[in-house]
Amino acid sequence: MTDSRDSALDTAARIAAGDDGSTYDNVSIWLHWATALLVVANFALAETWDWFPKSARELMEDGHMSFGVLLTAVIIVRIAWRLTPGHAVATITGGWVRLASKSVHYLLYALLAAEAVLGFAFRWGAGRPMEFFGLGIPPMIAEMARPDRRFLRELHEWNGWAIVIIAGLHALGALYHHYVVKDRVLVRMLPRRS
Repeated sequence: MTDSRDSALDTAARIAAGDDGSTYDNVSIWLHWATALLVVANFALAETWDWFPKSARELMEDGHMSFGVLLTAVIIVRIAWRLTPGHAVATITGGWVRLASKSVHYLLYALLAAEAVLGFAFRWGAGRPMEFFGLGIPPMIAEMARPDRRFLRELHEWNGWAIVIIAGLHALGALYHHYVVKDRVLVRMLPRRS
């Protein structure tokens, strides 16, 4: 009973402060942009490391893994934060647009979670620790046969492309809302000044 009363008080305080429940809080905004930045950085590293000599490539691969571990942590915190009462945000669209928006968000969460699992499984399946800024996270699964690891790597790469394409469409949708529909869909996810 206390939880529902606290949630009602939080909601009342937000409404009194002029928040109609359709604006994201600063933590949600920070987690959103951290996710976007880490996805772009990891994708850029993976798509360009073949252009460099072996020493630079190894450094880029270690950076990719380190950012991947950070991205995994951000996704876990982001999902936990979103599921915590008081952090859900009402949509400002309706009908099929609302359904499409929710579907894209859930699809991105699922793809990001799958990408983390595939990355860890690929690395650990080779019997090697996952690199995290010079620290190795020891394998927590048994070593796999080479064809299985190759399959995991391909899934990891295809899933990464899917994330970037869908996130790109998500960004284009936000820009469409901002410049064509002229609503608050994009603005409510931009950092606010105190």
